[in-house]
Parts: sequence; structure tokens; C-alpha cells
Amino acid sequence: MKIYAFADEASPLIDGQIIALKENGLDGLEIRNVDNVNVSDISDAKAKEVRKKLDNAGLSVWSVGSPIGKIDIVKDNFDLHTEKFRRTLEIAEILGAKNIRLFSFYIPKDSDPSEYRNEVIDRLGKFLGIASETGIELCHENEKGIYGDNAERCLEIYKALPEMKAIFDPANFVQCGVDTLSAWETLKSYVKYLHIKDALPDGNVVPAGKGSGNLAYILSDYRKMNGTALTLEPHLKVFAGLSALETEGEKSSVGEIYSYKTNEEAFRAAADALKALI
Repeated sequence: MKIYAFADEASPLIDGQIIALKENGLDGLEIRNVDNVNVSDISDAKAKEVRKKLDNAGLSVWSVGSPIGKIDIVKDNFDLHTEKFRRTLEIAEILGAKNIRLFSFYIPKDSDPSEYRNEVIDRLGKFLGIASETGIELCHENEKGIYGDNAERCLEIYKALPEMKAIFDPANFVQCGVDTLSAWETLKSYVKYLHIKDALPDGNVVPAGKGSGNLAYILSDYRKMNGTALTLEPHLKVFAGLSALETEGEKSSVGEIYSYKTNEEAFRAAADALKALI
């Protein structure tokens, strides 16, 4: 198995992220924040500096954990967001990443999601068209509050856009009240890789295998399908940049059951839990 990680949960600094990856025997990054800046906002010079440090450490960037698609489908400016996507592609190429993680847009609460289906498909299709000449694959993550927050709407996306790959995040499905085993059977043929994050029905994030995400079964089945890539996403302790990942009024249930003194300790616990499952 190739195990990558959101190592910004261990340290906001790239040097600290490299240390955490090496200490835990991991293969590289799904890169999200670099020296307290979101990866989609870094300069070419910073991207080259990060690439050089990772190369020297024998590590790689598997995927760019971008914020693309995490905008309000009604209120926010899609043209500006499309420019941000183009910039993210440029950064991904400098970093040597083969994948970009994205989302399918926040939709108004208490609305009928079907009203936004065509707009979601059109926007994601535009992203795929822009990325088509780069060789970089776009990977959609199921996330709370976006159009693709359940298995049925994720399936709509993958059927309408065969070039779009799936990232399967068990914890996010649990937090949306979705049965992960049913979701896995529905989506597994579209899945490129897994996010290793587990949760309880009350929303609390816990180490892999300690929650209701059925990670042991899903991981085993993924391996039977010759799946080889995983991204560790601990969410076991509040870290720099966590608030930026949440929508207004949302608060992640992090560190309420399993408590760790430092971010490095929480990261190590998450890595150890995953290794135990493997």
C-alpha cells in the first residue's frame, strides 16, 4: 500500500510535515496547507521549494487537496473560482501531483438538491475540460453540505462524467447519516483512492477502525480490487487551517473522545490505527 497524508495536521510547516511523514514511514503528501498558506494560493517559487524538499526526502505529492468546489453554488463567483482552478492545476504540475481533490459545491440548506444537479454537472464538466490536456486526474470527495454528500448524488456525478474519479471518505458519509457499506457497494467501481478517516454517528472523529465507518471491511475490499493508494486524514486534534475547511456555523467534533497532547501525537495515533487495520 502507498500511504499518503494530510500532514498539515501534524505541522503547518512543510519541514514539520516532512518529519512527520518520515517518522511514520509514509510515502508522501496529499498537500493542503504549506507554511500556513493554502496550497492553491502558493507561488511558483514556493511550489518549487516544496518539490525540492520532498524530492530530497524521498517523498512525493500524490494529490493536491484543493478547496476547489467548496463555494456556494448560488452566491459565489464561479468565474473567479475557475481561475483559481487553473492556478491550482499549474501548482499541481510543479509539485508533480497526478491528482487534484475537489468538491461539488455547497447548495442552499433545506433546498431540493435536484434543482442544482445540472449546474453541478456543468461546472464539474468545465473543470474536466480544462484539466484534460494536463494528464492530471480530478477526484471528487464526498463532503458534508455539498451536492455530492450522499452515495446517490455521487453516483449521478460519476455516471454523467466518466472522467471524474471518486475519493471515498467514510467519516464524511457517517456524519451525513449515510450507511458506508451501502455507499461503498454503490460507488466502489468509481473509487480511485480512500481517505482514511472514521467517525461515530454523533459526528465525533475517531481513529480508523474505532468508529462506524466500516473501515476494516472497506479497506479489505479495496485491496481485493487491487487498490493501492490511501490518504490519511486524522482529524483527531484541532490544527491550523481546520476552521477554513468548515462552513459557517459548522464545528467539527475533533478531540472530544480521544485526546492527544500534541498534533504530532495525534498524527502518529492516526497512522498507527491505519497500519493496524492493514
